[in-house]
Amino acid sequence: MESNQLRRKSGINLPAGMSETSLRLEKISPSRGLPNLASPRTMSPRTISNLSASSSPSKTAACSDRFIPCRSTSRLHTFGLNDKTASPVKEGGNEAYLRVLRRELFGSDVGSPVVVYDGSKRIELALLSFGVGGGEWAVLGVANPAQAAEEGAQDASQDAPALQDDFYLSLVDWSSQNVLAVGLGTCVYLWTASTSKVTKLCDLGPNDGVCSVQWTREGSYISIGTSLGQVQIWDGTQCKRVRTMSGHQTRTGVLAWSSRILSSGSRDRNILQHDLRVSNDFVSKLVGHKSEVCGLKWSHDDRELASGGNDNQLLVWNQHSQLPVLKLTEHTAAVKAIAWSPHQTGLLASGGGTADRCIRFWNTTNGNQLNSVDTGSQVCNLGWSKNVNELVSTHGYSQNQIMVWKYPSMAKVATLTGHGMRVLYLAMSPDGQTIVTGAGDETLRFWNVFPSAKTPASVKDTGLWSLGRTHIR
Repeated sequence: MESNQLRRKSGINLPAGMSETSLRLEKISPSRGLPNLASPRTMSPRTISNLSASSSPSKTAACSDRFIPCRSTSRLHTFGLNDKTASPVKEGGNEAYLRVLRRELFGSDVGSPVVVYDGSKRIELALLSFGVGGGEWAVLGVANPAQAAEEGAQDASQDAPALQDDFYLSLVDWSSQNVLAVGLGTCVYLWTASTSKVTKLCDLGPNDGVCSVQWTREGSYISIGTSLGQVQIWDGTQCKRVRTMSGHQTRTGVLAWSSRILSSGSRDRNILQHDLRVSNDFVSKLVGHKSEVCGLKWSHDDRELASGGNDNQLLVWNQHSQLPVLKLTEHTAAVKAIAWSPHQTGLLASGGGTADRCIRFWNTTNGNQLNSVDTGSQVCNLGWSKNVNELVSTHGYSQNQIMVWKYPSMAKVATLTGHGMRVLYLAMSPDGQTIVTGAGDETLRFWNVFPSAKTPASVKDTGLWSLGRTHIR
């Protein structure tokens, strides 16, 4: 009876015959042979899941709580990493690196840490702020999974122009030369992944705005679609405009390059074909959509052009006719997400908006629908891996998730969350391993979702940005 009263008083549920005074905390020394595990940063979710399945040397191994120091009482000045004054990130300087290192070691009060969950596994995430201050992006650094996601602090650049939360625009593209282009308001910024250097390419002025960006396949020149309906061509290396083409009556929200032809889609419902080898602004006009054109992709062999519109139509065109060769009308919402398979000729994937939510697969040789998968959310983008037969989809209402699928089984490889708003923008790195997603929540997020190619990649993942990408393999 007395021992029961003691247990109730202390709040500790002790076995019968044991008193609270007999409890001792055993100190574990490093020499006891704890397993030498890799750092969580270097372990993929699949490696983490394998740890729980592996047999342990002893089922009765002793456990102890970690000692977590108080960051406010730490002597950060000893390491020379504490912020004495709030200074902006210098372009190409060491401040960006030091800020990332500081966050990694001690956390930070600037920028909310982001924790991404894939099932029960916690994944690290790298993100950039879209805020532009003094002509530079603010690097918020690598998210620390040891910090709780609810440790909320305001972003470093709150009053900066935001990435537009507009389903019909295409504001992010990654070149074959490893340069990321992002349209922000009236400006286009270029971010060199290998050096983390940010360059302001252009400012269209107060009466215009950026609606779409698209690199040539060689990656030297970039096309920009504007609110006034123009298509501008810029030299990405020299940061010089080389040509301006008119023809659209209103905003140009989507662009697509073949080897020689630039196609532009507009709210005026038309698709214009531009050939930079001739002096005319455009060489042909494709008329078929009844509402704004928001999706546009050339096949890898340049033989077919797929277009999607706010009229719920998916049209397929060839080089020999100004009328569509296929009209696919099974979608019940706007078709922005379009991707051609790099593994099979004539295999096309398309995704529908909020009222549709489906990814559909088509054989463009005969027009047959091969499969349809209801994703449960608005489909904003599709991207097909060139390294493996898998594809990635980004979503809006209502889950704002990113999903990786195996083809043709359409088994889910991963479901990634973290964006607070619709994931409207998607681009893939030149080596095919990493994707970048953008949303109206003013963040770019990098995810390593595909394995490397069987042959060595020509573009290496180097530089500051690679420190905290999300890995799912």
